[in-house]
Amino acid sequence: MENNILPDFHKFLLSRAFAPPKNVPSYATWVSKLISLPALLIIVCFLITACSSGRRVVYERRPSPPPEKREIRKLESREPQYGVASWYGADFHGKHTSSGEVYDMYQLTCAHQTLPLGTMVMVTNLDNGRSLELKVNDRGPFVKERIIDVSYAAAQMLGMWEKGTAPVKVEVIGFAPELVQRFTLQVGSFVDESNAQRLAEQLRKNFDNVSVTALETQTQKYHRVRVGQFDTRESALVVAEKLARMGFNVMVTSR
Repeated sequence: MENNILPDFHKFLLSRAFAPPKNVPSYATWVSKLISLPALLIIVCFLITACSSGRRVVYERRPSPPPEKREIRKLESREPQYGVASWYGADFHGKHTSSGEVYDMYQLTCAHQTLPLGTMVMVTNLDNGRSLELKVNDRGPFVKERIIDVSYAAAQMLGMWEKGTAPVKVEVIGFAPELVQRFTLQVGSFVDESNAQRLAEQLRKNFDNVSVTALETQTQKYHRVRVGQFDTRESALVVAEKLARMGFNVMVTSR
């Protein structure tokens, strides 16, 4: 029944829209009434929609997804630094460093202004070419134009102890391991591989498990002469003392 009534209703509305009104004095007046025709057509469309069905379309305004959050990590530059190194010793021995560790001037550590604590660096004395791996565990130096403070032991091995300062190159090579399980003894580090191999051959006459390992940075390749694999620091120190008595500079390392 609804489908039959709806067409008649449409005809009624259209006839009312276009039929000239009664008692109008002239046709021109009736035409002027047609100015309101658009408004009437809007009403017609609304009534047709209301009578057609019970369905409706709901336009849901969905919120835009939030922008993706990206974690930005500031990476420390791996470009080598050039500048002046100094060393510090007895005045700070036994005091806490910025990392919380107690400063031991006989360990191979250093202080740097910006590198993350725990960073391992290769420090090269540009006056004599000696290189040494050091762990950053303190902040400093706070003197203009100086870029790194090395420990007393490191200053001796780098050949800058007596002079007090030296021009150096500092390169980031990694991070110190958190868990120390095995130890080795580093007896030398050379840019020239042939020098490293000659020292290794000399050491093999008196020691077992002598090896030459390479470490390559962005600017240089180093050949490190190492002795042994030791389960404890104490067992490594026994062999280190023997090497020291033979005139070698020895570094106990867990790398």
